Formats: sequence, structure tokens, C-alpha cells
Amino acid sequence: MTELNRESRMGGLGTETDTREIRRISLRDLEHRRSEITDQLWSAATDIGFFQVVDHGIDAATLDHVFAMSERFFALPENVKANYPLRPGTNAGWEYRSQVRPSVRTPDQKESYQVTLPRMADLWPTDAELEGFRATIESFEARCRQIAMDLLSCFADRLGFARDFFTRAHDPSDPGYQSTLRLLHYYAFPDDLLDRPDIWRAGAHTDFDALTLLFQRTGQGGLQVLPGAEAQTQAWTPVEPSDDAITCNIGDMLMRWSDDLLPSNFHRVRPPRRDEYRGPRHTIAFFAQANADVVIEGPAGLHEPITAAEYLRQRIAANFAG
Repeated sequence: MTELNRESRMGGLGTETDTREIRRISLRDLEHRRSEITDQLWSAATDIGFFQVVDHGIDAATLDHVFAMSERFFALPENVKANYPLRPGTNAGWEYRSQVRPSVRTPDQKESYQVTLPRMADLWPTDAELEGFRATIESFEARCRQIAMDLLSCFADRLGFARDFFTRAHDPSDPGYQSTLRLLHYYAFPDDLLDRPDIWRAGAHTDFDALTLLFQRTGQGGLQVLPGAEAQTQAWTPVEPSDDAITCNIGDMLMRWSDDLLPSNFHRVRPPRRDEYRGPRHTIAFFAQANADVVIEGPAGLHEPITAAEYLRQRIAANFAG
């Protein structure tokens, strides 16, 4: 089944269940608890493909500052943000309601700003427009990358790869570096958009990276996951936001790399209901995406080898309008 056909089947509302646990895993003292943490990560990842990590080393003050910078960027006048447009096929720059999921075929109700370091020429706001923005975002991107590589090193252990296998595949010094930090602003929902089955903050999709780290704010919910076991019944599980936790999920790239042992499951961001918080929702996501010339091939060779550049090109083309 093609990716387009898979996503097109996910456009229904489905039901919601809170009976499935999104596990919280502490990363405290990783090097001394590596075996224990690896077992916990592998169990959660193979079960639902989603988990949350705490004790990850990024303090609350840092997160508050980065979120404040993100909100200041999106508060810039539209004609200023338009000077830094998303360039087709690059995953870099500002986009406005351009992401159209095959599952719903209507634009997500959001805007985003994507940072892919080697592709950011002329895409950073000036200090006159937003002082300190570039330094803040670059520093945070590096922190996210280190956490992602720590997690991926645990999966490498289980898959029989060298412990630094994924770290080498996501080398930021390489001009083919493709990992992306994405600032997201989901719009507030007015009355006229509520209860419409065709309007979503983000329609059902899988991520096309290796591993996603998502930072959410308490009280700004809506994220739901559909584990493969529930795909037919459309039983969506809410992923509650928490300021202290990073929500992580396996992406298509790692699913392929693991010979499908690690599932990349559908998720979406549903619109708020009438009795819920209906204001803006801000999140920050880091997508660990292998360098362009890295070949994705699992230990057992279940899938044909493909370069990370070609893989991402195919997936991006299927998910953005224009």
C-alpha cells in the first residue's frame, strides 16, 4: 500500500480512548542505567511507537525562553515573515497553511518555521526584527540533537548497529545534514470552525524522519496517536501535554531502518472542542533525519536500500501544497 493510500484511509473522526498508556521514561543517569532505559524505550516503541521522556537535561527556564522566542517570531507582521519563505523541497523557512495531509486534503490550521541548518542562508530574521533569535534557536537545536542521538544510541544497541551508528548518520558538520527543528503555531479556533469534520490543526499522518522530539505546553492539548493495532477501529489515544516531558515518536525512516520492528504510527492534532481551551497552541518539534547521502538499509535487508535524501524528497512532495 502506498503512503498516500495509507494516509487517505485515516481521514475519519474515529473514537477516543484513554485506556492505552503513553509511558514516561526517565533519562536520569543514562550511562549507568543504559540497559534499563533501553529496555523501557524498546518496549514502549514497539508497543505504541510513542513515549515521553523526562529528566532529559533541558531546564524549564531554557524551554520558556525558546517558546517565548517562537511566539515572538510568529507575532511578527506577515510581510516580515514572508521575507523568509519555505523553499520547496528544503524543509527550511516559514510556511503558512501550506501543509495538506492526504488524510484530509485540507490545509492544517497552522503556520510553522523550519530550521535545517545547511539550508538557512537568508532565512534568519535580523536582530533588528528579532534580537537573539538565531543564537537561541541554534543552541536549542543542538540540545535537541544530542537528546535524539542518546535515544537513538539505545535503539542502535538493540538493532545490532554500532552505538554511534545513528550519530554518524546525523552529523551536523556534513553539508548534507537534514535534521530539522520546527517551530509551530496552531491558530486559535473561532466558533465558525468548530465541529467541522474537514478542519484539523494537523490531519492524520506519520512522521517521515527517524525520531521526533516534541515539546508541548501544559493545557495546550489535541495530539492523538493511533497504534497499528487500532487502525481498523480508529481508536485514537490522547497524548497529554506536559511542560516537563518530551513526547517522542518513531518515524517512517527508523521503521524502515529497523526492518519494521519499530512502528511509525499515525497521529494527528484534533481541533479543540467547545468546552476546551480554544486559544493558540504552540509546540516545537525536532525531526532527526539522516544526512542526505546516508543509505537506509535494515540489518535484515527487508526493504530496498534508499538514500535519505531521496526518501525525504518523496515524503515532502506528498505533504505540501504547491
